[in-house]
Amino acid sequence: MAGFTHFDEQGRAAMVDVSAKAETERVAVARGRVVMAPETLARIREGGVGKGDVLGVARLAGIMGAKRTAELIPLCHPLMLSKVTVDLVPAPPEAVEIEATVKVTGRTGVEMEALTAVTVAALTVYDMCKALDRGMRIEAVRLARKSGGRSGDWEAEG
Repeated sequence: MAGFTHFDEQGRAAMVDVSAKAETERVAVARGRVVMAPETLARIREGGVGKGDVLGVARLAGIMGAKRTAELIPLCHPLMLSKVTVDLVPAPPEAVEIEATVKVTGRTGVEMEALTAVTVAALTVYDMCKALDRGMRIEAVRLARKSGGRSGDWEAEG
C-alpha cells in the first residue's frame, strides 16, 4: 500500500501539490443505498411523501454535493467537473440504490466527489422521509471504480 499523501515532512496535514501531474480524463463511480421499511419505499414510489419528489430532489442534492466537495473535505482540490450523474433506483422491497458518476479532465481524481454525491443523495432521502421512518439506514457507500491518472484503472471486487 502506498504511503499517505496528505502529510508534509513534519507530519502535518497538507494539500497535495498536483501541479506537476499531467491532465488526464478521470472518472469515478460510487455506490450506496438507503434501507428502509417497505412501506416507506412504497410511498416514495407512489409520490406519497409530503415533502415532494424524493428521488428527484435527492438527485439534485447529490449533484450539488459533488460540486461542493472541496468546501466539505478540507484537503480536497476544487475541481471544474465536466459531468456528474446521480441515479437513484428503488430496489424493492426495502431500499433505494444510489450510483454517482463524476468526470473531470484534470490533475487529480474525482473519487471524493463521487462518494460525496452518493452520501448527500442518501442523506436527502433520509431527510425527506424521516417523518415516516426514522429507522432508515445508509449503507455500503463505497468507491465502485475509477479510471485515469497515474494509478490507472481500479475496480472494487464483487
